Amino acid sequence: MDTLQDKLAAKRFVITAEVTPPVSFDRAELIAKALPLKGLADAVNLTDGAGARPHLGAVTAAAILVQEGIEPILQITCRDRNRIALQSDLVSAAASGVRNLLMLRGDDPSAGDQPDAKAVFDYDARALLEVARNLRDTGELPSGKKVTGKADFFLGGADSPIDPPTGWEPKSLLAKIAGGAQFVQTQFCMDAGVVRRYLARLSEHGIGDNLSVLIGIAPLRSAKSALWMREKLFGTIIPDAIVARMEKASDPSAEGRAICIDLIRELAGIPGVSGVHIMAPNNDAAVPEVICQARAQLSL
Repeated sequence: MDTLQDKLAAKRFVITAEVTPPVSFDRAELIAKALPLKGLADAVNLTDGAGARPHLGAVTAAAILVQEGIEPILQITCRDRNRIALQSDLVSAAASGVRNLLMLRGDDPSAGDQPDAKAVFDYDARALLEVARNLRDTGELPSGKKVTGKADFFLGGADSPIDPPTGWEPKSLLAKIAGGAQFVQTQFCMDAGVVRRYLARLSEHGIGDNLSVLIGIAPLRSAKSALWMREKLFGTIIPDAIVARMEKASDPSAEGRAICIDLIRELAGIPGVSGVHIMAPNNDAAVPEVICQARAQLSL
């Protein structure tokens, strides 16, 4: 089977989705959340302590998905572990057959249910990318110690599209590329015009063939949830026109799915967009339907 990396290299428009591992000792609960995406999503993200709250560990969750024949994207945050633990997680991921890694800073503990927890941040996302790249390319830990076996990592980072003002440069993204990022998944950006202008500016700075960009989108549940996301989730872009469309809908949830499908169709035609990453806070059930309909309509 083609991997996510293979599909992106072949310039196929990809669709990824996201699963938050459950707060559970029972692996069946994770499998139940992920199985509806099997055969629909090109890969499935597994969050790492999302919202600064404990869940089933992301490395273990990714290993379970590999066993179930679902290609995972393992999110690894810098918040909770020092460099020794993070390096061990990278080795563990490779040994579990996990290829795709998304390096993140992680939400601040103050946002979670144990706000007195200590954040670590021994690495930042770029430093973690560099460690993973060197493990893949040289088989060496930062100490110089050799690691036996092989790590076939495909490395990613996060990004937040903006409507770029005059003189703006994508310095953060360029730093992540220098660190080893081969793909990025973005924060919610439900404005195709902003995406078009943002990708055009990235192209002006030479970011194109060396980076795959997956735009974050959502099947909205209501106008209220859209406004909450725009206010509370940093970097989220949801235009007023979409909020108004949700407000007028007799069935907001169905309208949210339709908007998501419309947006996939539009994004698929924008130069530089490699795919979409669908995130659905508290609306997981909508994702398989959106992907299924989008693939049928667009022959993806």
